[in-house]
Parts: sequence; structure tokens; C-alpha cells
Amino acid sequence: MEIAPELIQVFGWSALTFILTLLLTPVYLKVARKLHLGKQIRENAMSGEKALIFNEMHAKKTGTPTMGGIIMWGSVLLIILFSRFLALIGIMEHSLLQRGLVYLPLFTLVAVGLLGAVDDWFNIKGVGAHKGIKARPKMFFLLLFALVGAWWFYYKLGFSHIHIPRIGDFQIGLWYIPLFMLVIVATANAVNITDGLDGLAGGLLILAFAAFGVIAFVKGQLMLAIFCGLMIGSLMAFLWHNVPPALYYMGDTGSLAFGATLGVIAMMTDSMVVLIIVGAMFVIETLSVIIQLTSKKFLKRKVFLVAPLHHHYEKKGWGEAKITMRFWILGAMCGIIGLIVGLLGMGIN
Repeated sequence: MEIAPELIQVFGWSALTFILTLLLTPVYLKVARKLHLGKQIRENAMSGEKALIFNEMHAKKTGTPTMGGIIMWGSVLLIILFSRFLALIGIMEHSLLQRGLVYLPLFTLVAVGLLGAVDDWFNIKGVGAHKGIKARPKMFFLLLFALVGAWWFYYKLGFSHIHIPRIGDFQIGLWYIPLFMLVIVATANAVNITDGLDGLAGGLLILAFAAFGVIAFVKGQLMLAIFCGLMIGSLMAFLWHNVPPALYYMGDTGSLAFGATLGVIAMMTDSMVVLIIVGAMFVIETLSVIIQLTSKKFLKRKVFLVAPLHHHYEKKGWGEAKITMRFWILGAMCGIIGLIVGLLGMGIN
């Protein structure tokens, strides 16, 4: 296998997605301002009470254009369709739309992205008591998409095991389906929870997709590695404008879609355990919310000043940039450790 040409493909397609997303940004901002697609700061916390502290810290962000995730996953979709066009006219031998490796993550990205877009639209227009899709319908659709993916993995691709690095594969049969669904829904929500500060989720997602891109490349899953590159390219273009102070936000249409797709890619590379390590910052953020809600319900007191964890440090006086950079550093360490575990688990020294 010649590595150089394949690496050129990965980085080349990633760079093209980066450029396309950057070019689409001014168009999106013009449309967003015309349609008044400004972020609405939530009024209530997850526990149902008024989010007074959160509103105090983030009131200044009200009105910033959101739903930017549409141009992010839209750019990935356009690039893949463009490659298909090049293949049809004979410029490329094969397009990026490979059935075995690209259909499912692309379906997840677009389907969950559309779900998130509806939620964002409801939030902007103030639809519903919580300004968005209610938790149960949103969870229902996430589970439905995850079920489609689980069915495809189990019946079409033949996945029925989990891989423990350096230990081996464990057959779990039909239990693979609920496990797959849990991974996808949990990852989508974890990224969504983490997306609370300018640049935070975007930077962590870049690190995570980079780790899984390397794993896919080493496994010989070139198209999946390229797909990870496309995701990184769009995220880097987003991050260009999202570092504090953010010019726009990805919204649920971005965070839910990219989170769910990250989970799918982890399952496609047989790296569920690695996902926990690579995405440790997402896990920690989610656990902080669970701990906070549990403590408030049963102990009637808070563990953190505000949850998720990044808001706790924000309330303590850390600036957004400091929190974001430190979480990126921790995310990079987790990504490196996860990548080492993943590669060693494949027997690569």
C-alpha cells in the first residue's frame, strides 16, 4: 500500500472542505441575519428551575447567529456529491461515496443534522414551553436513527462483537443493537452538552476525529479516514470564526450531528472502548450534569456552581478562552492516549 498518495487524498479533501465551508460562511451569515436566526439563551435549567446564573453569564450572546452546523455538514455532503460527479465524468476512478464505509456516517450526519435544525428553529422562534423540541420527541428520533444504524451494522455488516484493546473480541449477539444505540445517543448528547463555550466543542471534535482518522487509515479504511478529514475540514473552518468572541454558533444541528457521527465512526473502526478515552472530556462534561442533577434531587444541594463543568469554571472567574484552551489541552492528551491504546490494541508497536 502506497501511503503518500493516500495521505494526499486525506489532506487534500480535508483542505477542500475547509475552503468550501469558509466560502459558504458569508452566505450563511447574510441569510441568518435576514431570517433573524439569532441564538436564544435558555431560560430554564435541565432540572426545570430558572437558569439565573447561566443567563447572567451568557445574556450578551443572545442574537448571535446560530444553526451554523447546516453549512458544516452541508459542506461535507456537497464535497462527497462533488466527488461522485467527478467519478461519473471519469476524472476520478472512485468517488468518496463508498457504500461500505461512507453511507452510514453520512446518513447519520445529515439525518441527525436535520433533527437538530428543527430543534434550533423551534428555539429561535420560541416554539414550545422550553423553546425547542421536547426532550422525549427528540430522544425518540435520536433512538430511531440509532436503531437504523444498529440494524445496518448487525444485519448488513455482520457486527456482533465488541473489541477490547490488547484483550480481544467478545461476541455479544443481539446485544450489539442496544449497545450501538447507546453509544450513538450518548455521544450525540455528550457533544451537545459540551457545546457551551466559544470554540470548546469544535476544538475537541477536531481532536477526536483526528484520532479516529488515524485509526481508520491504519486499519486500511481509506474512505472512512477521508470522511474524518472532511469533518475536520468543516470544523476547522467553523473554529476560524467560533473562537472567542464567536461570529456564529453551530447549534444543535451541528453538535448533535457531529456527535452522533463520531459515535458511528468509533463503531465502524471497532473502537468503542477507545471512544471513551478519546472523548473523555465529553464524558466528564456529561457526568458533571448527571452528578449535579442527582445531587440536587436527592441531597437538595449542588456539587458544582453551574453544570456542565465548563460553566462551573466560568462562574469561578476563568475566562472563556482559558477554559477552552485548557479543555483542548486535556482533550489532546486524551486523544493521544486513546490513539496509542487503539493502535496497540491492533498489535501495532
